[in-house]
Amino acid sequence: MLCFYVLLVPAVMAIIAASFSWRAWIGWTSAGSSALILGLGLTLSVRTTLDAPVMALHGTLRADPLSAFMVLVIGTISLLATLFTPRTMRQEIEAGVTDVGRARHYAVLMQVFITCMLLAVLAANLGIMWVSIEATTIATTFLVGHRRTDEAFEASWKYIVLCSIGIALAFLGTVLVYYADLHVGAHHSTSLDWTSLMIVAHHLNPDVMRLAFALLVLGYGTKVGLVPMHSWLPDAHSQTPAPISALMSGVLLTVAFYALLRFRAIAEMALGAEFPRTLFLVVGLASLLLATALLIAQRDLKRMLAYSSIEHMGLLALGAAAGTPLAIGAVLLHILGHGITKSVLFLSSGEIAHNEGTTEIAKITGLLTRRPVLGGIFGFGLLALVGFPPFSIFVSELSMARAEVDVGLWWAVAISLVCLGVIFGAIGMHARQMLLGEPLVATAPVSTARSVAIPLVGALVTCALIGVLAWPLQSLLHSAAHVVAR
Repeated sequence: MLCFYVLLVPAVMAIIAASFSWRAWIGWTSAGSSALILGLGLTLSVRTTLDAPVMALHGTLRADPLSAFMVLVIGTISLLATLFTPRTMRQEIEAGVTDVGRARHYAVLMQVFITCMLLAVLAANLGIMWVSIEATTIATTFLVGHRRTDEAFEASWKYIVLCSIGIALAFLGTVLVYYADLHVGAHHSTSLDWTSLMIVAHHLNPDVMRLAFALLVLGYGTKVGLVPMHSWLPDAHSQTPAPISALMSGVLLTVAFYALLRFRAIAEMALGAEFPRTLFLVVGLASLLLATALLIAQRDLKRMLAYSSIEHMGLLALGAAAGTPLAIGAVLLHILGHGITKSVLFLSSGEIAHNEGTTEIAKITGLLTRRPVLGGIFGFGLLALVGFPPFSIFVSELSMARAEVDVGLWWAVAISLVCLGVIFGAIGMHARQMLLGEPLVATAPVSTARSVAIPLVGALVTCALIGVLAWPLQSLLHSAAHVVAR
């Protein structure tokens, strides 16, 4: 019943948040529920690595090492996001951006969002997974429009229109997989089950599977933020409260990528490695190249971080294109490292925006002089994001590049390195403006609250320790990678 308890925790928290008017204790209780999810995720990781997959509700829920790893990621990022919820809501209420009623809706929708992501990775049935990912679209649409400004409404409409188109394409792909499965004699009750599909994958109709997988990559790729359906991402992040941006960039994108990893394994068995590899190469390189071009000229802090997410999703797609156990293990490590790092950056950018009254890079100068702790956290977060050692992104990017070279994709690695070099220069230029630029107004240094500094510094230290001491995760990553790679 461990899988069921993982889902029960945020569901109960959503009911509690809906039952009371917004108070700070609801935010702190939400953080406690996220800590409990993280603890259950650790337990699930140990159980699934050492033993067989964990089942619940007559096989409706199923956790293998890959699912358990994703629960771990969701628990980690949601803990960071919920720790900042009381502070974010207090700031917005004091500024008149929101009120107590909308803060209550925010708390409920946040827990619904977390519940849906957990259900997506724990569902044994690909139909239930599709419904769960669609439900995240509904919950996050209201969260994107939380501030109810014209810009927020525009971003939320753009988000729901594009993601609804994407999720409809993913539905068509899912129906085609179901059709192919039925035509090899599968029973209706098991034809959408992951394990059953893996057993019969070699016999699925290749023509149907080619069309299905192309639709799935385009459909779920919309939620991942891959080109060509990526344009909702920067608009949504520019209007969303910082904790929700952390959840969306840190885990929502990668939950959709988790679905692609599952389908990639089925498609590879049905079609061979070449077709899935080609699709992932096309969307991965296109995303990386586009993000590189747009990061150079970016002028808004949160949009810069959003385009960086497109870059990193492109890198994940290139790792999935290689498809070896080493590549998939590196992809999963990158998912965790990117989630932690991007959460730190979005949460610290929320503090910067509140203190500075803007997210325009040109108007944010001399942070290290005026707010040394906050500026230092943001600066180290950017170093982690661009792959500086000892942070885990350095290790995962190096491992993905090695795996890609091993399967003959050295040319894709060469293109990636050129793009990463340009991105390093672009982000370095923006960071120099914000951190080292001459302050517009001379002021005394301002201290940063411990409630802000401690969790963010702790997250950066954790990211560095994962990069230096990867051994606590090695067995889990190895087992998780072998679920979808042979």
